[in-house]
Amino acid sequence: MDQQLQEIAAPSAQDTLGEAALTLDDVRAAAMRILGAVVRTPTLHSKTLSRIVGADVWLKFENLQFTAAYKERGALNKLLTLPPDVKTRGVIAASAGNHAQGLAYHAGRLGIPVTIVMPKSTPIVKVQQTRGHGAEVVLDGDTFDEAYAIACRIKEERRLIFVHPFDDREIMAGQGTVGLEMLEDVPQLDTIVVPVGGGGLISGVAVAAKGLKPDIRIVGVQSNQYPAMYLLKRNEPVAGGGDTIAEGIAVKEPGLLTRAAVAEHVDEVRIVSETRIEEAISLLLDIEKTVVEGAGAVGLATLLPLKNGTFRPEFAGRKIGVILTGGNIDPRFLANVILRNLARSGRIGRLAILLNDKVGELAKIAEIFTRNDANIIEVQHQRIFGVLSAKGSEVEIEYEIRDKHALEPLLMDLDAAGYTYEVMTISGRRPGRSQRPG
Repeated sequence: MDQQLQEIAAPSAQDTLGEAALTLDDVRAAAMRILGAVVRTPTLHSKTLSRIVGADVWLKFENLQFTAAYKERGALNKLLTLPPDVKTRGVIAASAGNHAQGLAYHAGRLGIPVTIVMPKSTPIVKVQQTRGHGAEVVLDGDTFDEAYAIACRIKEERRLIFVHPFDDREIMAGQGTVGLEMLEDVPQLDTIVVPVGGGGLISGVAVAAKGLKPDIRIVGVQSNQYPAMYLLKRNEPVAGGGDTIAEGIAVKEPGLLTRAAVAEHVDEVRIVSETRIEEAISLLLDIEKTVVEGAGAVGLATLLPLKNGTFRPEFAGRKIGVILTGGNIDPRFLANVILRNLARSGRIGRLAILLNDKVGELAKIAEIFTRNDANIIEVQHQRIFGVLSAKGSEVEIEYEIRDKHALEPLLMDLDAAGYTYEVMTISGRRPGRSQRPG
């Protein structure tokens, strides 16, 4: 995963704690500034997802912004509040994610020079997209921390303004316009679920929503790999790190302004697993026909039913707005997520079957699959490793089938024909019934 997306560095306490707390008027002013320059994305009711989670669900499609993420809002508001002399000198940021593209796009559109420092490991497509918006891209540093330090040095050398990705009042106010729009479109919402990384989005949304509707419930969601704000909300030490598909919220240390706003205005912060995030990405693609990155899917992920299929009682029957924060997902990761979710649902699978290495054996197996309406996608033979006899072979068959319930008759036919097999899953292999104890 792109560890450079961990936009963790915050200004000093002296820089931030002296600032006045964000207000609803700040968010409204930001909305007026950015009006017409960012997409007013729709907030739409999802009948199917509502049925799945047992609540009325509205989706805020921030993945439809020009740069496919909500980050444009805060970046533009910040740029529009800069003094003229600063606009002439320019701005700088350290990022390899949505903040870089949103800032680069609007700075270029406004004629403000912008420099983005990206770690050397940044995928070339993200470098090209940022340069395509007119930014000067400095590829330096092996990690985000190193890139951030380099950006700070360049800032001093060139007398530029550093635009922080989340711990900044103008950034927070701009992101809060998402909440204003949601309540304008769906005033009956009683809950808003917000992905949380550094806290800029949830801070702005919470201030705006609570200002308009004090009894509304604001719920933050983080990956269980990066639970910083979740831990802070529980008065526990900040910890976390590692690979996550939700790299856009892979933030080790939230901001000082944002953590104060979350403490005051956010009712709850939750965490979700990687598996649930993958499931939510697939559901949004399958049901809503919309592409959402991992960070953008955590809101839906936390609403999904429990493993036993029952609705989550804390959300059942509520009117919930879910923010789909962005759609910038690597196509290869998206393909993997789709296939892994098909495997979990039982619609595709793989069996490892031991055969006698002689003419016609594979045809017999194929006939069993055909009889059970299982389409064979791929076949792999193994005659050396893991095969006990030189006269035997193992064949791995990947197939697609109607659903997980349709697999049972196929396995029964393999048992009846005397085959030894193992069912291959995402987490490993399990033996067929004839091999199981008892």
